Amino acid sequence: MTFGEQPAYLRVAGDLRKKIVDGSLPPHTRLPSQARIREEYGVSDTVALEARKVLMAEGLVEGRSGSGTYVRERPDPRRIARSGYRPAGGATPFRQEQADGEARGTWESSSEQVEAGVAVAERLAIRPGDRVMRTKYVFREAGEAMMLSTSWEPLAVTGRTPVMLPEEGPLGGMGVVERMAAIDVVVDNVTEEVGARPGLAEELLALGGVPGHVVLVVQRTYYASGRPVETADLVIPADRYQVAYHLPVK
Repeated sequence: MTFGEQPAYLRVAGDLRKKIVDGSLPPHTRLPSQARIREEYGVSDTVALEARKVLMAEGLVEGRSGSGTYVRERPDPRRIARSGYRPAGGATPFRQEQADGEARGTWESSSEQVEAGVAVAERLAIRPGDRVMRTKYVFREAGEAMMLSTSWEPLAVTGRTPVMLPEEGPLGGMGVVERMAAIDVVVDNVTEEVGARPGLAEELLALGGVPGHVVLVVQRTYYASGRPVETADLVIPADRYQVAYHLPVK
């Protein structure tokens, strides 16, 4: 192999990928067998197998037990809004989108008091083991899971207040800014860091993905005078959704 030349398995995967993208191998078509790939490209069984693994890891194909490997349907990515604008009603970005009469979004949540682990404690500037309220969400669109979220709020801030449970009480379901304002905590800054990684098994099970699929992770933290008062991880399937930001100009 000369300098700069791709390994054989990547060249084979690249050619098959091109056929999938241009429609030569349309969705639900059976991918050529390992033996066919070996013969067509003049490569070894190992190279053919590795090329198929690449396409599977990219989410372009999926294995069907006892049947073979098939080209997956490639949905047009849909939008998930992240907004710097806040309406008078104080709804979260997801709830803003669902205000559209054509939207069919639902969500479910569960909250429990837990001890902060090292990573969460660092994000909230508290000590590991301090009590936090952890709330887990599953957001759905037309019944399909579209986003997972886990948030943590220090009970040193919200404990024994009407907003201790994010989805219950007089301000249940409102945004963090509005809930904190009700207990005289003024949120004045929010940060969001966006990254990508392979989805965890339990995440992909909930989101309807397959092993190897990539998810977007939005790590969000709200601050009041420099003090973190809420942090959350939002997990979104990267092959089905795009994160769209609408930020105010100052």
